[in-house]
This record gives sequence, structure tokens and C-alpha cells, in this order.
Amino acid sequence: MIRRPSHVQLLAALGSWCLLGCASARPGAGARSGAAARANPPAKYGQLQVIGTQLCDAGGRPVQLRGMSSAGLQWYGEVINDAAFTALARDWQADVVRLALYVGEGGYRAHPELKEVVYRGIDLAVRNGLYVVVDWHVLSPGDPNDPLYGGAQAFFAEVSHKYGKLPNLLYEIMNEPNGTVDWGKDLKPYADKMVATIRANDPDNVILIGSGTWSQDVDLAAVDPVPGKNLMYTFHFYAGSHGEALRGKVRAALARGVAVFCSEWGTSEASGNGGPYLEEAERWLTFLDQQKISWINWSLCDKGETSAALKSPSPAGSERDSFLVPETRGAEGYAVWGKNELSASGAFVRGKLRRAGGSGP
Repeated sequence: MIRRPSHVQLLAALGSWCLLGCASARPGAGARSGAAARANPPAKYGQLQVIGTQLCDAGGRPVQLRGMSSAGLQWYGEVINDAAFTALARDWQADVVRLALYVGEGGYRAHPELKEVVYRGIDLAVRNGLYVVVDWHVLSPGDPNDPLYGGAQAFFAEVSHKYGKLPNLLYEIMNEPNGTVDWGKDLKPYADKMVATIRANDPDNVILIGSGTWSQDVDLAAVDPVPGKNLMYTFHFYAGSHGEALRGKVRAALARGVAVFCSEWGTSEASGNGGPYLEEAERWLTFLDQQKISWINWSLCDKGETSAALKSPSPAGSERDSFLVPETRGAEGYAVWGKNELSASGAFVRGKLRRAGGSGP
């Protein structure tokens, strides 16, 4: 399920953008003080925890997070901006955002400065009372033990040291392992290392663990789970490509007693195109609601593909070359994405989020 952009946007401007926009993302002592923390909206459910197969709030009550994922930050990092996060939290009524840090494909390995974009995203999420998933985007190659991903432990050690005391944070340690990887031989040993690395700094926040076949083999991981608390297993689906067979795998994982989290799904086929398959998406969301499984939609970007939540600006005659920063003034005075800027998928998912939040379409 490789979802590369149709064109690779150059990162030449990223350094100057980070100097201007990411400086505030570095959490210094003052930014992490108790007074500063109290100034931010509280995380909706407080300190999350896993009890049995269920994600729960600080008081042990089952909860279901719903929200949006960025696309690859090396291509669409501009969406990490205050107006976008405010619109997500207030207009869309999302309660979680996922930061997709690709490592290959021109991502973090080639451009380690992308780490600053992740830090800015965490800060903006906290500022808006959102939970935030830091996604180590294993995709190409599909083995998280490949030398390309050799910086994983150092990355998660740093993130957990800087932000591990915040209740907003969740760690996704391998997006979509694929190819010939084996759970017991390849993936579980990697997960053991990452869990130990994070837990050295952060004993409590939830860790999300992928599985083989692009995080569809959640049932196999459930047979031999990673030891530890507050661990969940991710599965990904695309409404045009995955249906009852994958739901059966999820049911099997739950029956074995592990907690699951849908950290990526789309209304399209797995390629990112085709559809949108809204009828099958409705079936999936009904299933997730029945099981109280948290979900994150792919993706908050303006790439010209079905799964993108924002339309792609017309290359000719458009006043804007990107919709990643919302500019339409909403009724409450903050910037939102206008209805004419949302794709069919984006309008569908926004409606689902708002209904879940109690505000209707």
C-alpha cells in the first residue's frame, strides 16, 4: 500500500521554514513548566490507559479517539500550522492528530530536520487539547530492522524524554511492516526494543504496535503479544480494498485479549485513489463504533487523490497554490476550510467527526 505523491515536493525551503516556525517547537524549561502546561486546554480524557481490550480515560471509562493523519511530512509539512490544528480541534471536533514521519522516500533519514516539524506538531496538538500520535512511518522498505530505520531508538528516546510527561502523546513505532517480515522473528523483537526505549522515559503513555502485511496481521500479533502495559496493536484499512476478511482479523485479535487501534484508514482503495467508497466506509465506521475502536483518517493534505481530505488547487486560475493553511473565516472568528475546499472524502470524514462530537454536520 505505497501511497507516494504524484510529485515529490523539494525540501529546499524546509530549513528556513523551521527557523521561523519550529523554533517554538523546542520545549525549553519554561515551556514545560507547570504554569505553561495549565495554560493549555486539558487533553479530553486525561491520561489514557489500556484496560483489557479497551482504550480508557484516566478514570478507567472506555473511550474512542477519532481524528486525522497528516500525509508524509516531507511533502505536506506545511499542514503543521496553528490555523489547521485549531480548525481540526474546533470546527472538525477531532480529538487526535497523527504526524506521519516517513523515514525513507525522502523523509527523516535524508532530512533529519523533519524532527522539528514533528515537535512543532506535538506542541500545536497540546496547545489545542488534542492527542497526538507520533508515527515512525515504516513503509519502503517494509522491515523496521532495515538499516534505513537505524535511528528509531534514538528518535523515540528523544521524543519520550522531551514529551513523555504529557498525557497527549501516543507513539506508533512502525507504521506498515510488509514483505517477508515475520512477527516472531522480525517484528516482535523490534517492538520489544522500542517499548523498552520509550518506557525508560515514559512509563504510561500508549504505544501503538504494527504488524505484517501493512498492519493487517493484527490477529497473528495477538497470538504472541509484546509484554507490557498500555500497548495497543494497529490495523489499517482502505474502504475500496479491505472488508469483512480484515474485520475478522480484528475480531480474532480482540478475542485473544489485545487492544486494537485503527491508526490509518481511507475512503479510497489502498493506492489512495478510486472511490470514494462511502458505503463500505460506513460499514467500517459502524464496526469501529460497535467495538469502540479509535480511528484516524488518511489524510489531511491537498494531494490530487481520493483519500486526501482537501481538494487539490487547480493549477490554472487558482488564487491559492495550497489549501494546507485554512484561510476562510468561520462563524466563530477562526480560520476554517471552506466547503468548496474539502474533497468528497474530507466532507464525509468531517461530518462523522462533528456528529461524534455532538455538533451534527
